[in-house]
Amino acid sequence: MRETHNVAKDGLFEPEYVNIFGVPFTFLPHEGDGGAPPPPPQPKTKIEPDNRKAAFEITFPNITRIDHVYRPKLSVDFSKVRTLELDPYQSITEAELAAIIAGKPNPAALSEIDLKEINDKFRMQTIIFKIAQKIYNSENPNWKGRKEAFLIQLIRIIEEYIASDRIAIKHDLFNQDDLKRKILILLNMNKVVQNIWDAIRTENTQQLTPVFDTEKPIRSTGDMPTWYTSKPCEYTKKSHINFCVVDSTWEASEAFILDKHKNVDAWVKNDHLGFAILYNFKGVISKYFPDFIVHLKSGRHLVLEVKGIDDEKNKIKRTYLAEWVKAINEQGGFGIWDCAVSYSPGDLEGILKAF
Repeated sequence: MRETHNVAKDGLFEPEYVNIFGVPFTFLPHEGDGGAPPPPPQPKTKIEPDNRKAAFEITFPNITRIDHVYRPKLSVDFSKVRTLELDPYQSITEAELAAIIAGKPNPAALSEIDLKEINDKFRMQTIIFKIAQKIYNSENPNWKGRKEAFLIQLIRIIEEYIASDRIAIKHDLFNQDDLKRKILILLNMNKVVQNIWDAIRTENTQQLTPVFDTEKPIRSTGDMPTWYTSKPCEYTKKSHINFCVVDSTWEASEAFILDKHKNVDAWVKNDHLGFAILYNFKGVISKYFPDFIVHLKSGRHLVLEVKGIDDEKNKIKRTYLAEWVKAINEQGGFGIWDCAVSYSPGDLEGILKAF
């Protein structure tokens, strides 16, 4: 019997495996289903704060949420409200759309009878009240006046919003037919709520009040628990953490610049630090984790986000990040914080100079 081995690029034989009672053996033929056995696990790198680099420790406020204190009388300048575009072809399945347009009975879709039933069940005033109720339930604790006055004002603003040109329907059939327009708004309820809610918050907030974690109101890079990774890692000089875990060549380039730049006093990649920003996207509350925290020679802290492709969700995240920065600066006691977005490694130099 002739024995053959595959030779790797380094001139050495590639290992072969066989599982015998769950124990892998090398340099033995693998008898099984003919598929290649899994390679051995990659070695893990230990990621932890480095006491020798304690001078580069970064502290940050640990906030659970930000409360809004609203002015007693709500108002919205609709000329400043972002236009919300609703596309029927993105909101409804093709079968449902065909039934709505043609009005033909379809057991797998909505028929004209279905639409009339929906119209009877969900009148426009009902839809408006549901939008107002969703905002009211979330913002009610921040309202200092009479609760019923808050709800009444919300309903009035949403009525004006629904009737305005700030909701643009791409398909003429839906734009010109009140029933179909109502159905489309109903199917895109979360988007509608998001758009008008952002406008109300922006124009009517008198004060932002950060709510701190009661057990640990301030966190630092020294609090990061030890963890392990098989991803590529780079040693850092100006980071309290021993290595920067690299997820992309772009991120590696940004980390290299931060570590070498004369305007940077200390920096850290926001990985397992627990630094998170709460945001609301389409009615769903989530957390997102900005990429870097940078302490500049000027004494300012910069929350740096790295984004190659921008979209609506990222824009919403940045809105809430800017709100977080504003709340911290108004609170005082944590120095001056800023935020910025790097769209390519080439713009980081300008960002660091600007702050």
